[in-house]
Amino acid sequence: MAAKQERAVQTRESLLRAAAEVFDEYGYSGASIKSILKRAGLTAGALYFHFDSKEDLAREVMNSQPESIVPWLDSRGLQRLVDITLTWARRLQEDPMLRAGVRLTNEQASFGLQDATPYREWAEIMARCLRDAHERGELQAGVEPEEVGEFVVEACTGMQMFSAVASGRADLMERTTRMWRLLLPGIAVPAIVARTEVSPDRVRTPAA
Repeated sequence: MAAKQERAVQTRESLLRAAAEVFDEYGYSGASIKSILKRAGLTAGALYFHFDSKEDLAREVMNSQPESIVPWLDSRGLQRLVDITLTWARRLQEDPMLRAGVRLTNEQASFGLQDATPYREWAEIMARCLRDAHERGELQAGVEPEEVGEFVVEACTGMQMFSAVASGRADLMERTTRMWRLLLPGIAVPAIVARTEVSPDRVRTPAA
């Protein structure tokens, strides 16, 4: 039974990875079930055992974004928030699953969805970092974690869209570090501004 369950998990992961690669390359409209199955080397029966439709696959890819970033971080407070965005900037250049999730979230209206779940999940993850930062005495008086968390999501969303057009996201890390140079003095106490590392060297890349 355990081996059967493990195979089912592996099949599901193979389908998601193949779908992400195809969605990343062709968008939702250009991605066909046939091309996803060919990329995964699996049958339609395997796909429909795990997912109801192409839309179901797209939702799963959209909502998987934090999984490629958050589990790899062990920092706390504001440093953790900064690390999330730096890792996000790097992984968007390397990880088809994350790129596809971002692309589908941005394009979803074109295929009939209006699902803010990916944005809300990111905002809550960031707000948790900021609530921790508040408890650790890192934030200036009056800074609201939920408000700043949503703002960072909004800023990153626009920033990656600008970067994608301007440089194919080659300059996204530079843009992310600039965002923090501008934002940190407005939300953190001076000692934390000085201590928080905003550098590509903070990024830990998962093993392949």
